[in-house]
Amino acid sequence: MKADDLASGKDYKDENFPVASVLLARKHRPPILAFYNFARAADDVADHPTATANEKLKLLDEMDRTLMGELDVSHDALALRLVLEKHQMSPQHALMLLEAFRRDCTKLRTADWNDLMDYCRYSAMPVGRFVLDVHGESRDTWPANDALCAALQVINHLQDCAKDYRELNRVYIPLDLLERASLSADVLAEAKSPPALRDILTALARRTQELLAEAKPFAGQIRNRRLSLEVSVIQTLAEDLTRRLLIRDPLCDRVHHRKSEMPGLFIRAIGHFAGSRLRPKRTS
Repeated sequence: MKADDLASGKDYKDENFPVASVLLARKHRPPILAFYNFARAADDVADHPTATANEKLKLLDEMDRTLMGELDVSHDALALRLVLEKHQMSPQHALMLLEAFRRDCTKLRTADWNDLMDYCRYSAMPVGRFVLDVHGESRDTWPANDALCAALQVINHLQDCAKDYRELNRVYIPLDLLERASLSADVLAEAKSPPALRDILTALARRTQELLAEAKPFAGQIRNRRLSLEVSVIQTLAEDLTRRLLIRDPLCDRVHHRKSEMPGLFIRAIGHFAGSRLRPKRTS
């Protein structure tokens, strides 16, 4: 079995948020797409509904060893390795991602908010950090990046909480919140959220808003204007989705954006971008 055998068929156009969009300079898009393809392949392995945990871990190990030059068996890992060598970049961010996907193979429950943030430290934050490194941005931007990336991850978990439970028996909703409300994970299989679960989902959405508030200065910290605009778009999309999660039930309501909504959101993002460029820059 190879990682390609477990491919879901999804690509960067299927994601909730822009990936290597035309907003970015053409020279920066190939390394970002190589990183995305690597992450997508590893994610498909970890999320495959029928492969065993041991089979998944073996494939992820092959990706790891290919990335590090010990093997050449993983197509997407080899492609990323060549890109990293060309640009003289470290594999550190990709290796952190693999740790998150290994956890997904064996760790099916999330203890509390701190546990969820620790998962985001591996599953989400390295993605933004890689993009920043590609653009040669300062590591001073990492705290705001980490807040935004964690928020995006939590949004995805909230949107897909029912699907993750039904298809993978995986629960990212913190168990301590469920237990405090006298609920079990089985509640995620309901057709509609009972009031106690809605309260939990709303509380998590509000915590996500706090992360987005921390991330608000991020676009203004980025020197590259095209990347700054893309971050502004992502921030705007995330804020809008989080507001929806406050009023919509992900067990029965649509949360994801429709294509027809994107022009208005893009205009709003341009306003955020303009405002971020007018704010005084931080001095080091």
